[in-house]
Amino acid sequence: MPGKTDISVIVAAYQAAGTIERTLASIAAQTLKPLEVVVVDDGSTDGTFEVAKALGPDMNGIELLVFRTEANQGAGAARNRAIMESTGTVLAFLDADDEWLPEKLERSLSYLENGDYSFVAHDYLTGESDNAIHHDCERRFREGGDAFVNLYRKGYIASSSVVARRDAVLAAGGFDPKLANAQDFDLWLAMTSDPGQRFLVFGEALLHYHPSSGGIMSHTERRLQCCLVIARRYIPDLMRRPGWAPASVWFRTAAIYLEAVQAYGNRGDIVRALLSAVKMPFSLFAMTLFYFFASPRPRGKYLDTGAHQTETGKHG
Repeated sequence: MPGKTDISVIVAAYQAAGTIERTLASIAAQTLKPLEVVVVDDGSTDGTFEVAKALGPDMNGIELLVFRTEANQGAGAARNRAIMESTGTVLAFLDADDEWLPEKLERSLSYLENGDYSFVAHDYLTGESDNAIHHDCERRFREGGDAFVNLYRKGYIASSSVVARRDAVLAAGGFDPKLANAQDFDLWLAMTSDPGQRFLVFGEALLHYHPSSGGIMSHTERRLQCCLVIARRYIPDLMRRPGWAPASVWFRTAAIYLEAVQAYGNRGDIVRALLSAVKMPFSLFAMTLFYFFASPRPRGKYLDTGAHQTETGKHG
């Protein structure tokens, strides 16, 4: 499958001057070249915009579009902006501190085109060289039961592994910019909440994920609160799925708090780890009350298809 195809790569960047060259180089090295790469610098102050814009000649014939917002608006808003500036019928997402292995787009597109999927994703690596850890996302996907329910419970998809049909992303409404964290997880759920929509996770580690101390995954309390919002948001969809929905809500709520306990523990913040553990049963009780007596607000449509913003720079 040589040459170039109708894929737009969506890159949201914030304070990424030291990593974005590596990220863009991994796109330029793809065995199947995308049509374009759309980078949105989300109000960085470290020269991310200038570094990215200067890399246009190094993209092996791939068009590089670089835009900038004057103020930091968050990853959701930046990705939405990039989607609106893109033209591809397929969207591939890559964070500005991660990198793809060379066959990532070729392998992902082969699965997407050969199945009726809204999106496909895959395994990923963390760590360096011989010490790299293979994260087996396919195993979780294959565990059985309803795929949407399993995703809701365990949230195992890395955003930089996803390749999606553009029309499915638009139909779901794009990323929720009000979610400071986990807006990618929210979108994957929105895209597959309809039982007629399917996704696939295949077992090839085609992404090298680089966690950083300043990345959005490091904001533990903020992530916890956003994940609770998402857990409540999809209760009506769980009710339409097989199985007893309250069990999934309890499972997800407990998982959110255990993730926070682990994150605080790994940083040596024992006080916050213990506090999160103490809060968990109270949150489970509150979520139960919400399940039986409240109705979550419906998810909005966050993509403005009417017009592009104007405070941009561009390098083609």
